[in-house]
Amino acid sequence: MNMMKEPLIVITGAAGMVGSGVVRYLNDLGHQNLLLVDDLKEGEKWKNLLGKQFVDLISRHKILDWLQGRESDVDAILHLGACSDTVETNADYLLENNFRFSIRLASWALNANKRFIYASSAATYGNGSCGFSDDETNLKELRPLNMYGFSKHLVDLWMQREGVLNRVIGLKYFNVFGPNEYHKGRMASFLSKVTEKAQRGEVIGLFKSNDPTRFADGDQCRDFIYLKDAVRMTCAFLKPSCRDIGGIYNIGLGETTTWNQLADFLFQSLQMLPKITYLEMPNHLHLQYQNYTCADMHKFHRAFSLYPEISQKTPMSRAVSEYVSDYLLKKEYW
Repeated sequence: MNMMKEPLIVITGAAGMVGSGVVRYLNDLGHQNLLLVDDLKEGEKWKNLLGKQFVDLISRHKILDWLQGRESDVDAILHLGACSDTVETNADYLLENNFRFSIRLASWALNANKRFIYASSAATYGNGSCGFSDDETNLKELRPLNMYGFSKHLVDLWMQREGVLNRVIGLKYFNVFGPNEYHKGRMASFLSKVTEKAQRGEVIGLFKSNDPTRFADGDQCRDFIYLKDAVRMTCAFLKPSCRDIGGIYNIGLGETTTWNQLADFLFQSLQMLPKITYLEMPNHLHLQYQNYTCADMHKFHRAFSLYPEISQKTPMSRAVSEYVSDYLLKKEYW
């Protein structure tokens, strides 16, 4: 490969929503020496990479072999690839894909003394009974509600057990939504799924509460964060002046939005009156549904106190409006 003079950044899951957003953001900063890692298969995920600049795109199954002997070429690895299906029931697949592969990749980066940033998940917090603090001393107390969250939690625990948390960055993404998620199917965001339906004047459905003593129907709360904010926060850990930062960090807005509010923002973006109904929650979700998530962002803000622009957040109403009008209605990519 004909390498450019700038250091090479390896990005796994590069054709996914967050991964392709990272590629776009780094391109906008002038970085093109990017090695993308993903398995495109037969879908249209490849469209997320249209207009992006990079040196090559290789399969996840080949990256570990590719890295051998290239320690001097690579500057950092952003490991964003994983099975993100929260209702996936094949535990063996999740262990191999999300846990063991992550450990192999991290081991290479640690042995080569390279920056390693990996995607954890807010799903590791479970029902929130232990809070949503990214303080690593509480890791062993967390109880994820599904196998996806457990597979991510195992990576965090491995990093802690091996004593390398100070040498890596683990990012606990909360509910990221935004452009480049057309390929995600059932795991796409609520807005991606219902915008066209709402635009046609049809009624959109929200889940009834499975905990009505605490949450009314549609008043379940999530920490939603716009993709562009999540990407900017992710790439901040690549800054040369921030390379001494290590540990686990939440990537969220630090405030909650109810599903009712999110639906209202959608209809406001469409300049239409809300049409909402409440549906029974499917049985397979009932016992693993997070009714409330809210990222504790104090640790992140302290780490980047000298760079307040990194912590800027897009108000939810504006984020929804931009996503709906500039991307979903136009079928555009970022």
